[in-house]
Amino acid sequence: MFAKLLVDYCTGVKSRDEVLVRATYEAFPLVREVYKAIVERGAYPRLVVEDEELTEVFYRYASRELLEYLSPIDKYIMENVNVSISIISSTHVKPLVSIDPERFKVRSSALRPLTEIFMRRDGEGSLRWTVTLYPTRALAQEAGMSILEYEDFVFKALKLHTSDPIEAWATQGRLQSKIADMLAKISELRIIDEDTDLILRVDNRIWINDDGKKNMPGGEVFTGPHEDATEGYITFTYPAIWRGYEVEGVRLVFKRGAVIEAKAIKGEEFLKKMLDVDEGARKLGEAAFGLNYDIKKYTKQILFDEKIGGTLHLALGASYPSSGGRNVSAIHWDMVKDMSKAKVYGDKDLIYENGRFLLDVI
Repeated sequence: MFAKLLVDYCTGVKSRDEVLVRATYEAFPLVREVYKAIVERGAYPRLVVEDEELTEVFYRYASRELLEYLSPIDKYIMENVNVSISIISSTHVKPLVSIDPERFKVRSSALRPLTEIFMRRDGEGSLRWTVTLYPTRALAQEAGMSILEYEDFVFKALKLHTSDPIEAWATQGRLQSKIADMLAKISELRIIDEDTDLILRVDNRIWINDDGKKNMPGGEVFTGPHEDATEGYITFTYPAIWRGYEVEGVRLVFKRGAVIEAKAIKGEEFLKKMLDVDEGARKLGEAAFGLNYDIKKYTKQILFDEKIGGTLHLALGASYPSSGGRNVSAIHWDMVKDMSKAKVYGDKDLIYENGRFLLDVI
């Protein structure tokens, strides 16, 4: 059922599609079933096997010239593949923790064209893609769970525990569609909580309903806020993680859309390095509400954490053009805030309180 969900519901694989599948060897049981399903639908599977140890080798030993190199083969694949299925299946969750942040900055800048191609093709609908996760021991340990407990957590978040997961996602999508329609009528959002008072302009932007097709699990609505209008400050509840590097207690201050002050309890130097990757890294590319109430625990895996029911997340960096966002950057870094005691006002009317949208507004 997992493979069917990815191939049919999430990406709609069809005959003669070129389908890129990325995963580590840990996810082989799922990869085999996905590969089989792709072939059965008359499409061509192209498998890329990843490994965290090799990733560390690259970042640790590559010359600056190589860090700045953009492979034309990688660019060609990003420009021409019809479908992309990425399966997070980490064998090690912190392979790059001791790498100099400057090397991340250099590499992120070099890969910026790939991000831009991805965002453009997503916006125009020429690339069908999904990202999901296969439970591994490393991910279970990072989440503070046993492997069996973590498998159960993952399968519930993906609604694989239901009799009909596709219908369950359709139901989730209908609820989120109502919320997205309501938010589409709002020009200004104000988020108020302890050490948080932030104003976002979202008029004439598109609220996207993530019903599990591009992220599995799904469970959020998101948009690209106006790039020059974010004002105020916000403190994030959970560690912000970028390629295994944790930054805790992030507090950002915005003026005219850009971060003018950034602090963190842990990892502040790394945070500031990433903010200096390019001009767009200091602006918001996404604002979103987590609505998957089957996800109840923070796991240090953003695919799940940004969907936790009763949370808000903001992303520094690149916008998704499909949302109307125009920010361009080499990074897209999601940061998650618990909203269980927060309030959100839409054009000065209370629309969200204690982790949920008010029923009378949807």
